[in-house]
Amino acid sequence: MKKILLLSLIFFCFFPFGCQKQKSATVTDETNYPKPPVAAVKPDTLKEFGNVRIDNYFWLKDRSNPDVMAYLKAENAYFDTVMSHTKDLQQTLYKEMKGRIKEDDQTVPKLDNGYFYYSRTEKDKQYRVYCRKKENLQAPEEILFDVNKMAEGNNAYLFADYEVTKNNEVAGYMFNTTGSYADFNLKFRILNTGEDLPDVIGKVQSFVLANDNKTVFYAVGNESLRPYRVYRHVLNSKVPDKLIYEEKDDMFNLGLAISKTKEYIYMVSSSFTSSEYRYIPADKPEGDFKLFMARKPDVEYFMEHHKNGIFIRYKDKQSPNRKIFEAPLGSDGDMTKWKEIIPHDPAVKIQDMELFEKFLALFIRKNGLDGISVYNIETKQSNIIEFPEPVYAVTPEYTPEFTSIKCRYNYSSLNRPLTTYEYNMSDRSAVKLKEQEIPSGFNPDAYVVERLWAVSSDSTKVPMAIVYKKELKKDGNNPALLYGYGSYGYSTDANFRSGIFSLVDKGFVFAIGQVRGGSEMGEQWYENGKLMNKKNSFNDFIACAEKLIQDNYTQPAKLAINGGSAGGLLVGAVTVMRPDLFKAVIADVPFVDVVSTMLDESLPLTTQEYEQWGNPHNEADYKYMLSYSPYDNIKQQNYPDILATAGWNDSQVLYHEPAKFVAKIRAMKTGNNIVLLKTNLESGHGGATGRFDYLKEVAFRYAFLIDRLGVAE
Repeated sequence: MKKILLLSLIFFCFFPFGCQKQKSATVTDETNYPKPPVAAVKPDTLKEFGNVRIDNYFWLKDRSNPDVMAYLKAENAYFDTVMSHTKDLQQTLYKEMKGRIKEDDQTVPKLDNGYFYYSRTEKDKQYRVYCRKKENLQAPEEILFDVNKMAEGNNAYLFADYEVTKNNEVAGYMFNTTGSYADFNLKFRILNTGEDLPDVIGKVQSFVLANDNKTVFYAVGNESLRPYRVYRHVLNSKVPDKLIYEEKDDMFNLGLAISKTKEYIYMVSSSFTSSEYRYIPADKPEGDFKLFMARKPDVEYFMEHHKNGIFIRYKDKQSPNRKIFEAPLGSDGDMTKWKEIIPHDPAVKIQDMELFEKFLALFIRKNGLDGISVYNIETKQSNIIEFPEPVYAVTPEYTPEFTSIKCRYNYSSLNRPLTTYEYNMSDRSAVKLKEQEIPSGFNPDAYVVERLWAVSSDSTKVPMAIVYKKELKKDGNNPALLYGYGSYGYSTDANFRSGIFSLVDKGFVFAIGQVRGGSEMGEQWYENGKLMNKKNSFNDFIACAEKLIQDNYTQPAKLAINGGSAGGLLVGAVTVMRPDLFKAVIADVPFVDVVSTMLDESLPLTTQEYEQWGNPHNEADYKYMLSYSPYDNIKQQNYPDILATAGWNDSQVLYHEPAKFVAKIRAMKTGNNIVLLKTNLESGHGGATGRFDYLKEVAFRYAFLIDRLGVAE
């Protein structure tokens, strides 16, 4: 559940080559799975609107109970026992995946305020090294942050963000050693010495540096990790930090940003359906923030300063796909002074925008596919960048320099590695800057990529993207993995995922179901998959599975599904609804205990989620959530083989949700299929933080699929 869920997509970032045939597991969880200590089991009776729920596993929520940690460790030991016969397979998969990574790689440098900034990785090192060069790429390298050294002695280390002062001398940076994505420490580094200043600020979720090279604005979270206060801090000062603003509405989060012109600092209050900007000159940080336009129900806007005015991306109920306004400086919320320059198009969603001195680059989506439209601010003309393939993904690659006439974007498809291009907006030419290198070799022409359309239960056509080996026969005997997400309006694009070729090269069909709840087909696609329409997501995913079966790509006995976080809700729900359709399920940090979680306002981010799932304190919302919540709908039936993962430090989906789900499935299931829980006891929502440690986690997931589907060389 929650906003950072897209990190679950990392699951598919790695590779191929052979492994020896493995014998199927003979261990079942009928008698050997961990049993909670009798003293720990205290069933809770949960009542709401006359409904009574008996929760036998409510006790797993108590982190302070030593029996909980003992139980999770026992589950991990059981997982190791059941999966022990796949150890060689896991190691082979790990080597395959590592062999597909260019270990000593470097990002394309970006010019910003006189320096070229980039990061690189080194052979056998887990983390990135962040660097810069002054004025040109032939200059000596300056290492700003070697995260490998910073992470020494820690089982988890997240390096979240850094920002450099205007005089290029100090950098603020955020990190933690828990693996949680919602609670960071903020420190400051003198770049020419590599020493840190004594200033340390905790519980930070975003920050921005003013142009005076000493003032810092930062947002902190409350007890439920909602970013709710912004403070002003002065480096090397003993003066207490000043509270600038407190967001008292539990539905809204506070964030900070700086304009691309570097002239204004923004403080943004936003919910899932509304937003509000305040701004202050970056050269005058001691002043007061000024409100741009007050929040309105169901109105979201994003503003960006231009030397001649303000550009606003705007969404309301009449313009769900968004439109663009240009407004004079100082007009603020007076919409009578705004000029609409890009009208709303019901067939084209404006996903993102990047403003330059002479151009406005719009990243759009039409008919489920990404595109780029470039608007010339002087001539008022637009042109569209065309892409040739039937299924692909395009994402913006931010360009820091406001005066640039070039924008960057990343292009890939299911069989085309990620390629970064620089597009000249003046002469409309594009230059390839970097193509993802696969050291062990990769031939795009060895694979087929297709776009399919499944038909959901209400006759809605649902897009799918699939990839498989060219010689594959559509005889219904192929193993297949269907992936989905379908929440928060996040689109699940058909971008290159090198990891899935460890499966595809063994005969798997890999498919992405672009179900409602995402924004693949526009903003209405999102609206039609949330709140009282949430079941559309599940019906769409079932339709995608049935399409793969009907078209003879696979059969239920060879079909696996995967989703993470809110995608874990998706696969959890369809597992309970249609267990006959699937042989194996991987539910990564799954949001499966919907009703109990949404009723507990002390949990991180829960209240804001009312705009996604509904407010369970309202009877209609409560009953609708209860009707699909996977944990609440588990019943006695035969379930697929299931692997659920959890993170002890997960702040988005707490560990107890997958733990409870696994325990209840085991108690209710018939048959001998295995049900496993694997908890990372050192990290959070995204799993292991080191790139090679994470590969090992991918390897055991792949080994589970290969083993349970009976796949051989």
